Amino acid sequence: MFRAVLSDIDLLKTPLVAVGEIIDEGVFKLGKDGISLLAADRAMVAVADLKILASAFEEYEVKEEKEIGLNITNLLSVLKRAKAKDKLTLELKDSKLEISLQNSSKRKFVLPLLDITQEEIPPIDQLEFTSKAEINSEVLESGIEDAEVVSDSVVFEASPNKFSMKAEGDISSAELELEKGNEALLEIKAKEEIRARYPLDYLKKMVKAASIADSVILEWGQDYPMKLTFKVMDKLSLSFVLAPRVQEE
Repeated sequence: MFRAVLSDIDLLKTPLVAVGEIIDEGVFKLGKDGISLLAADRAMVAVADLKILASAFEEYEVKEEKEIGLNITNLLSVLKRAKAKDKLTLELKDSKLEISLQNSSKRKFVLPLLDITQEEIPPIDQLEFTSKAEINSEVLESGIEDAEVVSDSVVFEASPNKFSMKAEGDISSAELELEKGNEALLEIKAKEEIRARYPLDYLKKMVKAASIADSVILEWGQDYPMKLTFKVMDKLSLSFVLAPRVQEE
C-alpha cells in the first residue's frame, strides 16, 4: 500500500520540471522516509538526486518500500494540470499510479508503471570536493543567462575570499564576481584557487529548480564534477552532479 497527500504541489512539480529537462524516465523509490529518485541522463553527463521527505506531505503511508518506474514527461503533464489550491493524492492501485487533484472538483489520472532497467550510477556521495560556495539562487540563474550570451560553457572559480563565473566567446566575455561579505554569497570555502569548466546547456536546465530555494550550494574541484544542491528544510532536497568540460586552453 502507498498513499501520499500533498497540499503544496510545487514541492513535487518544480524539482521534477528541472529533472525532466535531463531525464525522461526513472525509478522512484517509495520508502518510509519519503519519495526519492536517483537517475542519470543517457549521455551519463549528469545525475539527478531528488528526495521529497515524508514530512513534506499532509499524509504519507507506505507499508513496505517499493520501486516504481515512471515516465517523467507524462507525470509532469499531469502535475501541470493542477491549479494553485488543488490537493494532490498519489496512490498505487493495480500496478498503476493513480493521481487525484481535488478542490471544488475531483479529477483523476492514471499512469502506467514502467519496467525500467537503470544503468549503474557511480556513487555520488563518495565524490570529494575541494571548494564550496552557497549563493543566492537568482544570482546563479542570472550568471548562467549572462554566460549563455557569449559562450556554451562557463568556468566556475573559487578562492578563499571570492566566487566567480566566467564565460568567453571569440570576441565577447561575461563575468559574475561575488566577494566575501556580499549578501548574495552566503558561504565560500576554498584553500586555494579552484577552477573548472561546465556545459551551459545542462546548467540552464538544472537552474529551473531555483524557485524552490532561496540559495543553492555549489561544490566542485579542479577540472572535477560539480554538485548543485537546492534544499527546502524538512521537505525536500534536489542535487545534480555535472561532469566538467575539459578542453585545451
